[in-house]
Amino acid sequence: MSGPVRVVVGVDVGNSTTEACLAEVAGDRVDRLASSLTPTTGVKGTPANTAGAVTAVRRALEAAGRPSAVPDTVLLNEATPVISGLAMETISETIITESTMIGHNPDTPGGEGIGVGTTVALAELGGQDGPVVVVVGAGADFDDVAERVNRAVAAGVEVAAAVLHGDDAVLVVNRLTRRIPVVDEVSAVDRVPLGMLAAVEVAPPGRTIRTLSDSYGLASTFDLDAEQTRQVSPVARALAGNRSAVVVRTPAGDVTDRRIPVGTLTVSGSGRSLDVGVDEGAEAIMEAIRRVAPLTDVHGEPGTHVGGMLAAVRDTMTDVTGQPSSEIRIRDVLAVDTLVPTTVQGGLAGEVARENAVALAAMVRTSRSRMQSVADEIAASLGCEVLIGGVEGEVAVRGALTTPGTAVPIAIVDMGGGSTDAALLDRDGQVSAVHVAGAGELVTKLVDSELGLEDRDAAESVKRHPLAKVESFFHVRHEDGTVQFFDAPLPPHVFARVVTVTPEGLVPVPVRTSLEAVRAVRREAKRRVFVVNTLRALAQVAPQGSLRLLGSVVLLGGSALDFEIPAMVADALAPHGVVCGIGNVHGTEGPRNAVAAGLVDVHAGLAEPVAQGVGR
Repeated sequence: MSGPVRVVVGVDVGNSTTEACLAEVAGDRVDRLASSLTPTTGVKGTPANTAGAVTAVRRALEAAGRPSAVPDTVLLNEATPVISGLAMETISETIITESTMIGHNPDTPGGEGIGVGTTVALAELGGQDGPVVVVVGAGADFDDVAERVNRAVAAGVEVAAAVLHGDDAVLVVNRLTRRIPVVDEVSAVDRVPLGMLAAVEVAPPGRTIRTLSDSYGLASTFDLDAEQTRQVSPVARALAGNRSAVVVRTPAGDVTDRRIPVGTLTVSGSGRSLDVGVDEGAEAIMEAIRRVAPLTDVHGEPGTHVGGMLAAVRDTMTDVTGQPSSEIRIRDVLAVDTLVPTTVQGGLAGEVARENAVALAAMVRTSRSRMQSVADEIAASLGCEVLIGGVEGEVAVRGALTTPGTAVPIAIVDMGGGSTDAALLDRDGQVSAVHVAGAGELVTKLVDSELGLEDRDAAESVKRHPLAKVESFFHVRHEDGTVQFFDAPLPPHVFARVVTVTPEGLVPVPVRTSLEAVRAVRREAKRRVFVVNTLRALAQVAPQGSLRLLGSVVLLGGSALDFEIPAMVADALAPHGVVCGIGNVHGTEGPRNAVAAGLVDVHAGLAEPVAQGVGR
């Protein structure tokens, strides 16, 4: 069946991006001409989306070589606002009193091994009977330090180790008659207690300390009993992974590892409410949510990060929809346990301990769509008919069905920036859909916090790109073990660094840790967000809640383009007998454009009609 040729543009307004599919439609025949992608302007489902939608349409026209053309019809998805928020609460902290521990990684500690002795100032060195650890303050010249230590050793003093303020460890050790372990760059060296038993350990290059980072190693070094060993175990944990460390044993010294009270979450659903402490961790929070499922609302304790985040999400939705804050309900929460590098209270050299934290993503969704206003504004801007063309989940499934090799029943998972969405089209033509909190932005936040980057762009680069280690000016070793050689020398700023391999080149990651550690953080963040969310979203739409009854799952959205997320999700679904793969809309578009292309197909009658008309 044919008819007059009409230029039709399907537009999908998403949380992060707006996509367009340009086609010529003649009856039920569709010729796709071009597609485009642009950032979404404003909150999805609000009049602020107009600018992004118009830009997407014009870019599609330009891509088709028709920059001045006016489409006959623009089709919009029925986009209801979905607002998500992120917060993180640190639930443990390490506190040092009486200057008990110095554990940090100066770039160049001196010597190697472990030395145990009584702390003594450089000026007082000489005449001591037992082994000593020399403490050198600010401003000391390395030649003078080495000369004084050598003179003391010649006089019979057993110098076991040294602690320096300046960055002179290697220079000092190179001038000693007897090599000792030396830790430098201790900024608060003046607070190291004198006259106390201390241990200094420096590991060989490429290794980490073994004695002071082990609870029983500390017990052997300082002759501790069982109760004292238990008390100093946080010291060992805080020093793990360091190349050098100093521990000073003081009578009143203490290191504590305490939980921080960070308030409670009140989760409601199924006619009841449960309180759960955020400091109980992610598993306890998610278990409480499962017990009240389906979730109807969540409240956080005022004055906490989580409470503030939940309130901000409600306030944003109020601004968007005009609904009173009291009427807005949190529809989903994802809690994730994580570790964040945190400065140790009472440390002397900016020591950092990996503390327990809980990251939460929350989402609120409303039925009050304002797409009619968007449609009116687009019509006025482009001078064409604009229709609101269908419910997003259903249209996305219709678009995914154009992926070669798919058939009904079919499930989709749309992995975006703020939320992960799942939908199922069954044999009866019924579509069920669900939106869960947590997606790409939460992964970025986890990578940023766990690596201590404090740089969103660097975290985003780590999330998106494979890693490599620059091993010389002419070659790198990729994270999969392969080696790549270069004809021209690499830039000096990437030498010996862990880098991300981007299309623009090698970008150094601002961390002092191994490639393997960075890779582990990246993959675990993706697993805890995308794999967990995919499984729980699909369980909510699957027949009888059983993943085995799904058959096939198509992955859509920007995160389906990730170099490892689809494989991780497929591996998680494989034990359930589910066929899982990346969508390829119409065999050409990949995992993007499913909703936009689906809108055009529905409008042309290639799929069951779902359109609800909206005038010019």
